Amino acid sequence: MTTIEQTETATRDNPNLNESPEALPPTSEKKTFLDRKGVKPVIGFVVPIVVFVTWWAVTATEVFTPVQLPSPSAVFDATVGLIQGGDLWMHIGISVQRVLIGFGIGAVLGLLFGAVLGLSYWADALLSPILGALRAVPSLAWVPLLILWMQIGEDSKVTLIAIGAFFPVFTTLYAGLQHVDPHLVEAGRAFGFKGFRLFKTVQLPAVVPSIFSGLRLALAQAWLFLVAAELIASSMGLGFLLTDSQNNGRTDRLILAIILLAILGKITDTLLGLAEQRAIARWT
Repeated sequence: MTTIEQTETATRDNPNLNESPEALPPTSEKKTFLDRKGVKPVIGFVVPIVVFVTWWAVTATEVFTPVQLPSPSAVFDATVGLIQGGDLWMHIGISVQRVLIGFGIGAVLGLLFGAVLGLSYWADALLSPILGALRAVPSLAWVPLLILWMQIGEDSKVTLIAIGAFFPVFTTLYAGLQHVDPHLVEAGRAFGFKGFRLFKTVQLPAVVPSIFSGLRLALAQAWLFLVAAELIASSMGLGFLLTDSQNNGRTDRLILAIILLAILGKITDTLLGLAEQRAIARWT
């Protein structure tokens, strides 16, 4: 029996094979409990609650001294004291301002250099070795040089944060452009796209997820470099609050500063994640 005869026989024996794919009943994926709306965010609070309860239990049983680990109520009292004195909002405001400015400058430069090196063979050959070397320099190594060049004002702190934000954005965009499917690029050129139009139409949609991955990493780096900047030379900010609390033995304020850094970092990352969802929906 030939292949054609076998196919005709199978078709007669199974009439469903004659139906088009649209006629077949749709298959529905079974949703899990975590897929339900609002469940996943609630689950995310489980670990923080467990940590808080453990913290309260440890301090209540006096496993550690109040200097080593103050109780949640002591940290709350420290928070109220800083709010009443007006210092807490000042520390938060100046730190957020430094992070946003430094992150913005570093992200823009990272996107610029990443696009140039990712799209230009000559720029890649000339600049990638030096940028790769500078990426390996620890953050604290920049501090003495920046203080020498820019003194201990805002410029040195913002520049240090911008350096921290630059490399994640640059690296992810550069790598993303390097791995864009060449067949897509050739197809775009076949339609007459070239230059910026080719980048906007073909290459940019392909690297949008990489761009936002780099931006989120850069934002985390910006908060890390903020603390490095404010630990060295500062009279305001959450990094200064950490140093001042350590020098004065105020562990309650020290833990408060750590909690605030975690909360602010999560809030800014969540906002950037929402922007990522809109960008992916528009560009990809």
